[in-house]
Amino acid sequence: MPGVPPARYAYLGPEGTFTEAALRSLPAAARAELLPCPSVPAALDVVRQGEADGAMVPLENSVEGSVPATLDELAAGDPLIVTREVLLRVGFALLAKAGTDLEKVCRVGTHPHAHAQCRTWLATHLPDVEIIPTSSTAGAAAAVAEPGSHLDAAIAAPIAADHYRLVELVGDIEDNPHAVTRFVLVGRPAPPPTATGADKTSLVAYITDDHPGALLEVLTEFSVRGINLTRIESRPTGDQLGRYCFSIDCEGHIDDARVGEALMGLRRVCADVRYLGSYPRADQVRPVLRRGVSEVEYRDAAAWLARIRDGRL
Repeated sequence: MPGVPPARYAYLGPEGTFTEAALRSLPAAARAELLPCPSVPAALDVVRQGEADGAMVPLENSVEGSVPATLDELAAGDPLIVTREVLLRVGFALLAKAGTDLEKVCRVGTHPHAHAQCRTWLATHLPDVEIIPTSSTAGAAAAVAEPGSHLDAAIAAPIAADHYRLVELVGDIEDNPHAVTRFVLVGRPAPPPTATGADKTSLVAYITDDHPGALLEVLTEFSVRGINLTRIESRPTGDQLGRYCFSIDCEGHIDDARVGEALMGLRRVCADVRYLGSYPRADQVRPVLRRGVSEVEYRDAAAWLARIRDGRL
């Protein structure tokens, strides 16, 4: 619309990262200003300060596991809400300046996580190469592009080739062709997107104290309502050694009766619960509900209780 500034989205940079690729997969990004940030906390702080409408950050990888910086930053500080998730296949490429001979590549820069995911390919095709750790895969690509660089090539996302005017010497060099990274788009607190029937809800649960059955109390609130957890892991609270909170993703939307009731149950048994949002699942998988936990059955049970309270047996 005339006079309306474009949306602004931050992301974990620099330019040419998988996070940028995830952000550009969203239609809204095509019309937005994209702001690369040096770290996950920096990207989220830009949103907290009102300087961006949202931030795309990595949450977990099917090979390397969760991203602690994202989990911890969402659990602390001013509240933020997840509004979207993106699943992106992680395919690495060996990038170099045009005219580089693969057989003469001696020094390769990349992030340690990328190195770990390409270790077998490197041992097979470049067994004598020296790996130089960098702060990010895109940073390695940028270093290769510099005049007189000490690096011959970089292992990075294919998108980095365009940003830094490099060419792919070899593509798809990852050892696991099925590796996927899950990214989330985070914004300031607001009502969640409308339930689609294929949704996730994210939250952080803080146990009241360290006692036998503390985790069981949390899990029971989901289990008795037929709610499947898609991810749960403990993270230190930072208060003292041995104090943990639980970062949780579950199937369903906060507007679903079973999910809303579970959150109320957690609120009763936990010291605190931080709601991180309800949003559509990227894979569009709908939950399989057992008897007794559907919306119709929750409404029927509520109506039955209301009749009893009114004396209408």
